[in-house]
Amino acid sequence: MGTKQTTMLQALNAALADALAADPKVLVFGEDVADEEGGGVLGVTKGLSAKAGTERVRSTPISEQAIIGAAIGAAMGGYRPVAEIMLMNFTAVAMD
Repeated sequence: MGTKQTTMLQALNAALADALAADPKVLVFGEDVADEEGGGVLGVTKGLSAKAGTERVRSTPISEQAIIGAAIGAAMGGYRPVAEIMLMNFTAVAMD
């Protein structure tokens, strides 16, 4: 039998799906991550808002500072946020 190959995007989606299913305190948010917007620019979060709900997988406005700030606040409140930043070159604006 041959080995089944999994792409990095599929592995990330499966890991997020597992985390969301295992813990109701896990949240995913970022630009265009909900299914209505396509599940992220590369599709990493595709199908997750249908499974976990739009309260836990939520698209945000275009503001990396707000995404990271919300993640910090959620973590301080006992949640386990996954802040999805669309492209790596946008992370620097949220570093302070």
